[in-house]
Amino acid sequence: MNVRWKVALGFLGLIALGAALLSSPWARADGAWGGPLESVFMAFSAVCVTGLSVMDVAEFSRAGQILLLVLVETGCLGLMTCGTFLLIAVGRRISLSREFSLMDAYGTAKIKGLRSLICWTVGSMLAIEAAGAAVLWFSLRDVYSSVFYSIMGFCNAGFSLEPDSLAKYGGDRWFVLAMALETILGGIGFLVIYNLCTCRCGRGAGRRGRLSLHAKVVLKWTGILLAVAFAGYLAAEWNNTLAPFGGWDKLTVGFYQAVTPRTCGFTVVPVEDMTPLTRLGCVILMYIGGGPGSAAAGMKVTTFAVLLHTCAAMCRGDGETTVGRHSVPAAVVRESIVIFMAIAALTATVAGALLITEADAIKSAATSVESLFFEAVSAITTTGLSIGDTTANLSSAGKCVLMCAMFAGRLGALTVVLMIGGREEGGRIRRPAGEIIVG
Repeated sequence: MNVRWKVALGFLGLIALGAALLSSPWARADGAWGGPLESVFMAFSAVCVTGLSVMDVAEFSRAGQILLLVLVETGCLGLMTCGTFLLIAVGRRISLSREFSLMDAYGTAKIKGLRSLICWTVGSMLAIEAAGAAVLWFSLRDVYSSVFYSIMGFCNAGFSLEPDSLAKYGGDRWFVLAMALETILGGIGFLVIYNLCTCRCGRGAGRRGRLSLHAKVVLKWTGILLAVAFAGYLAAEWNNTLAPFGGWDKLTVGFYQAVTPRTCGFTVVPVEDMTPLTRLGCVILMYIGGGPGSAAAGMKVTTFAVLLHTCAAMCRGDGETTVGRHSVPAAVVRESIVIFMAIAALTATVAGALLITEADAIKSAATSVESLFFEAVSAITTTGLSIGDTTANLSSAGKCVLMCAMFAGRLGALTVVLMIGGREEGGRIRRPAGEIIVG
């Protein structure tokens, strides 16, 4: 069976198991059987690491909430990574096809050391979450809540124990900053974290001891996007959603709100209270997403960087795309264009489907076209942000559309590059050139 089908079926199997368990009485706070649709939706959202919710997390029992954490953790690592880690633990050999699949998921072309990389990935994930929980404990003074928010923050899931997300903690700047740091670490990708922890500075570092080009691009553009989003949010929301906060709290909340749209569904201030310009910025940031091999989806920050450098090269009249002193292979440029167009087409399809399923709600003004478009982008990029109660108020058909969107968005993060790059190049047949006028 094709590797991509194995990944898809593995995700669906985990979702089905999670939905069955989440609907059982032991997973519900009231001890009754849960609705099948809402249980399936919550399982999709957890495994796809999205955070969109049709019910409050508090409606689950402690056992149900722990199950939600397990689904999020498994979805964050990816079924291939978890499966490979288990194979390594029992001493079995990794197949070549699985190695290539994992290389694409992590955004690396190096096979050497992959076994240790996977083990390190699981260990580092648990270590970061444990450290985050320890920091959050000083604010929450509750072990369970600290662990819950630490896992959700690093995995960029966005499920909250409170009905208003993180609004309750807006005045606790250390809590907000700790959550922001975990979200950033979860969004840059495991390979970048690995590279940061193993690189050595100085002349004696050597080529293998330095940051890779991939890590440099991810870190550079992550920093640029955070700076631009932070400045833009402060300018647009200083006298709006940030008005109730003090000076320093405005900065910390503004910084967190600049972090969360690209990766995570947590929010300190309600999205519906933001200005339309800010919500447009959120859509753009959700579309870009985080780094390859991370908890975030979207088209990925490296894809965004390659597209920008390609446009700059074309404006200069250069024949190839360059990043610093390195040239970008033509195959990578093509993959970036295909990924950009694929997500755009998927967004248009999902938004169109929601306009059909929610036509009556639009006519009655119960929802808006903007809310549905925002919801479509949030689901496809597995961000988890929502305008008001849009997710919970969707029709059954609309919720099914969102589940398909989340699944496609999360699955694409693991397999799109493999699907594009895994095909052998066709015969080098030179065909006559044809003229097409564009622009």
